[in-house]
Amino acid sequence: MGTLAGAGNAAADEPTQHQGGAVATLDGLKTYDSARLDLGNGKTKKIAAGLFEMSVEGGGRLKTYCIDIHNPTQDKAKYLETPWAQTSLGANENAGRILWILQNSYPQVDDLAGLAGKAGTGPLTEKTAAAGTQVAIWRFSDNATVEASDPQAEKLADWLQEKAENLQEPKTSLTLEPNAVSGKAGSKLGPVTVRTNAGQVSVAAPAAAAAGVKVTDKDGKAVTSATDGTELYFDVPEGTADGSATLSVEATTSVPVGRAFASASKSQTQILAGSSDSTVSANATANWATKGAIPSVTAEKNCAKGGVDVTAGNEGDTPFTFELAGIKHTIGAGESKTVTVPVAEDQAYDFTITGPNGFSERFQGVLDCKTQGTPAPETPDEEETPSSEPSPATAGGSSEGTTGGEGDLAATGGSSATPMIAGIAVVLVVAGGAAMFILRKKKAVAGE
Repeated sequence: MGTLAGAGNAAADEPTQHQGGAVATLDGLKTYDSARLDLGNGKTKKIAAGLFEMSVEGGGRLKTYCIDIHNPTQDKAKYLETPWAQTSLGANENAGRILWILQNSYPQVDDLAGLAGKAGTGPLTEKTAAAGTQVAIWRFSDNATVEASDPQAEKLADWLQEKAENLQEPKTSLTLEPNAVSGKAGSKLGPVTVRTNAGQVSVAAPAAAAAGVKVTDKDGKAVTSATDGTELYFDVPEGTADGSATLSVEATTSVPVGRAFASASKSQTQILAGSSDSTVSANATANWATKGAIPSVTAEKNCAKGGVDVTAGNEGDTPFTFELAGIKHTIGAGESKTVTVPVAEDQAYDFTITGPNGFSERFQGVLDCKTQGTPAPETPDEEETPSSEPSPATAGGSSEGTTGGEGDLAATGGSSATPMIAGIAVVLVVAGGAAMFILRKKKAVAGE
């Protein structure tokens, strides 16, 4: 059965599924200059170009560049460290060149005199170096025709574009693979493998520890810290009542340059240019029972297929059956199956999967897999007057507390009123008491 519901902007405040790494809040555009964006048909627009900053939950600071020029930023938007494949970078053959630019320009290269000498630009300041770097990135991320206003910044952009080489995606700061397991009480459930660039991560015992459930290695030894490649298990004593538990891992590390950051709402995708030591974390859940179906469920965006991959496993002794989009799926004992839930570009999704013994997993997010096409200009040769107040939705973001630049420049694809609208919730009732899926779609006005 289905229901129709208006979504508004509520998605920005709802919890979002995260596969691990850094979680940060956008503080705005901090070091920038101006650039000129070609809108076609002889029309241009002046925009801000440079470095954003973010505050990491738990401590730390990030510096990022935009990789989605026509999509506006949302003030104080929440961002999640995200694999390239779940952003527009996944289908971009030049994604690796953007990483080269990040590694070979400001702020990774903070010797501006040396950078200017190598690139043959003439004197560079922090703001012109940031602008030139952003312009070069936009040419690869959005295939945009854009030029830096400052001559030295434009020379830097041209040099970076010419020299860029295609590099491999950097590894995650921290994640757990898989982030959900299941099995029978009286056994060790897993393994859950730690993937991290940190030297060591702390491992927090699940809340169910009072009932005797603990995190161990494969030999049953309790684990309180781990390194990259460590395999973790949930040790569930025999006789433990049917239930579930969550383990958490956390570390303080520098997030690798080039990691993508996608918004939990509809705000332009960012790519990491620099990181202080920052808090990163990841969670994994375990579900156990003594008999019957024992499900585990994970979900991740699939940009290639235009949807969300839901992978359901069953470590029980009876089948796990559910109906999704009118199609019945049965997971046999010891089997798993992946079902792709179609989600339109720029739409929010929200679905909950329930099963026996109180099992319930909720997944939320926004499918943002493409950059926008160039929008038609509203005014010929438009150049907006800088605002006296920070704008919550501009290509350059907020100018409050900035270094250089000309205040908030032209909005390039939306306004502070960019809403999520036309939400559709679909409730899929599961046959056999196995699962229920709720899918709510919300379409942004400023679609990509």
